[in-house]
Amino acid sequence: MFDAQKVTKDVIKWIRDYFDATASPTTPCVIGISGGKDSSIVAALCAEALGKDRVIGVMMPSGVQSDIDVARDLCDFLGIKKFEVNVGEAVSALKGAVQSTGLEFNDVATINTPARIRMTVLYAVSAIFSGRVANTCNLSEDWVGYSTKFGDAAGDFSPLSRFTVTEVKAIGKALGLPDKFVEKTPIDGLSGKTDEDNLGFSYATLDRYIREGIIDDDAVKQNIDRRHRNNLHKLQLMPCFEYEG
Repeated sequence: MFDAQKVTKDVIKWIRDYFDATASPTTPCVIGISGGKDSSIVAALCAEALGKDRVIGVMMPSGVQSDIDVARDLCDFLGIKKFEVNVGEAVSALKGAVQSTGLEFNDVATINTPARIRMTVLYAVSAIFSGRVANTCNLSEDWVGYSTKFGDAAGDFSPLSRFTVTEVKAIGKALGLPDKFVEKTPIDGLSGKTDEDNLGFSYATLDRYIREGIIDDDAVKQNIDRRHRNNLHKLQLMPCFEYEG
């Protein structure tokens, strides 16, 4: 049985201990705030662990973001500092520079490039404040590669990457976050489809398979296994040739 109250306290202590061991008493954490459950819950955990004055939320729309108000509301609800950096022009400039060589962006480049530019922004803000960047990935998304390597998969510390979506939501509720931050349906921001539409299965199905090894549909099992196998490189350290001379 997942004890959300205990786990939440444990994660808060873990964050506090990490900063005590690696940073000064005033070092802030920097979080990319999308308005979705993961960034909202990480921000709330960090505010509890460090105090709201040491949490910096960075909103990074690419052009127009229809749900940006949810991200703003989250920052206001927690009382944390917030900055808004629109990455739309940077994305367009990079795309144009690549296309000037005669290359054309495919779907993978189109989806991943904004995420990598956002991570560059987070590390720029972190450098300005001498902070630490929070990773906001969860176990379910990582399991099937639903993250961008060197984009949202990057960070200095990761409070949620060992928890499934179901468990993350339970932590959000234990923190007392309003449902609009915990239950917001994740959408890819490009096609208008939900994460579950793109994956071809629900997070509830995936979470049960991860934790219990149980799945009813063999085709879905094969889909999950294939995604997990093909995306393990995102979860492992970069292989290095070991010189033994």
